[in-house]
Amino acid sequence: MPKTSARLLSLLSLLQARRDWPGALLAERLGISARTVRRDVDRLRELGYPVVAFKGPDGGYRLDAGTALPPLLFDDEQAVALAVALQIATATGAGIGEAATRALATVRQVMPARLRHRIDTLRITAVERPAARPVPQVDSSVLMTLSAAVHACEVLRFDYAPASPPDADGESAAPAPPRRVQPHHLVARSGRWYLVAWDLDREDWRTFRADRITPRIPTGPRFCPRELPAEDVAAFVTGRFRGSEGSEGSDGDWPCRGEVILGLPATAVSRHMTDGVVEALGPDSCRLVLGSWSWAALAATVGRFDADIEVVGPSELRDAFAHLARRYADAAADPPAAPSPVR
Repeated sequence: MPKTSARLLSLLSLLQARRDWPGALLAERLGISARTVRRDVDRLRELGYPVVAFKGPDGGYRLDAGTALPPLLFDDEQAVALAVALQIATATGAGIGEAATRALATVRQVMPARLRHRIDTLRITAVERPAARPVPQVDSSVLMTLSAAVHACEVLRFDYAPASPPDADGESAAPAPPRRVQPHHLVARSGRWYLVAWDLDREDWRTFRADRITPRIPTGPRFCPRELPAEDVAAFVTGRFRGSEGSEGSDGDWPCRGEVILGLPATAVSRHMTDGVVEALGPDSCRLVLGSWSWAALAATVGRFDADIEVVGPSELRDAFAHLARRYADAAADPPAAPSPVR
C-alpha cells in the first residue's frame, strides 16, 4: 500500500479527473479498502478540499466548490492570476492550449463562488501578432478592475501615465486630470493589453494601454454600451494600428473580409494565422476573422482547417463556399468512361 501522503495525492488526482466517483471504484483504483477511502476523504476535508459524498446504489464522492480555496499553494490573487494566464494561453496559440483548457477547468472547479465570478466576467480578445520587443507587464488587479467595469457597463475613471519620460532636467509635466470613459473591451495584442473605450470628455473612441492605467475607485454609473465604428472589436483595433507597423495587406486592408465559426479550439487555429484574428468561444470552437484578395481564396483558406464551418458573414463568403463546393464535387466525380475503340 502506498504511503498516506502519496495515496492522498492519487485520490485528489482521481477526484479532479471526473465529477462523480463511486466509492467502490475509488477503492479498486487505489488498491485500498472502502474504509480507507473514507478515512482519506476525511483527511482531504481537514486539509480544506471540498469533497462531498453522494448517496445511491453507487454512492461515492465528488470534488465540489467550497467556501474557501483549498491549500494548493495559491492565495486568492495567485489563483486569479493563474486563471487569467490559462485563459490567455487557450486563446493565443502558445502550443499548450488543450492542457491550459483542462487546467483552467480544474482550477475553476475548486474556486469559491466569489473568485469564479471574477474569472467568468473576464472576456479576452487576442489579436495575434508576434511582439517585436519586450513589453511592460500589467498588474493583474488592474486587468480585473478593467474587465469588471467592461462586464458591468460602468463608467471608469483612471489616471493615464504619459508615454514620454520626464524632461532632461528631471522635472515632469503637470499631472493630467483623470480620464472618464465608458469601457467597451479588453484586448490583448502583440503581448500588450489595451482598453477600448468611449472617452466621455473627448467624445470619441480611444484605445488605452493598460500598463499606463491606474484605476480610480469606485467606478461610476452604469451606461448603455455604444456600437463600435467597426464590424467588431478586432477590426477596430486592427484599424487603429494600421500603418504603425508597416501593416499594408493586414486584415483591415483586404478587399474581401469575412467571419466564420470553426469547430476547433482557438489554439489550434491561431498558430496558423498571421493576419487573421482568432477569438476563443469555448473549448472546441472559435471565431475567425480573416481577409483575402478574393472571396474564393478566402473560402479556400478557411476550408483548409479540418473542422465544421459556420459562416457568420457576409453573403459573398457563403456564395464562395457554395461555388467551391460545386467545383470540388466535380473534381471528385469519377471521370467519364473512355469511348470504345472503333473496330
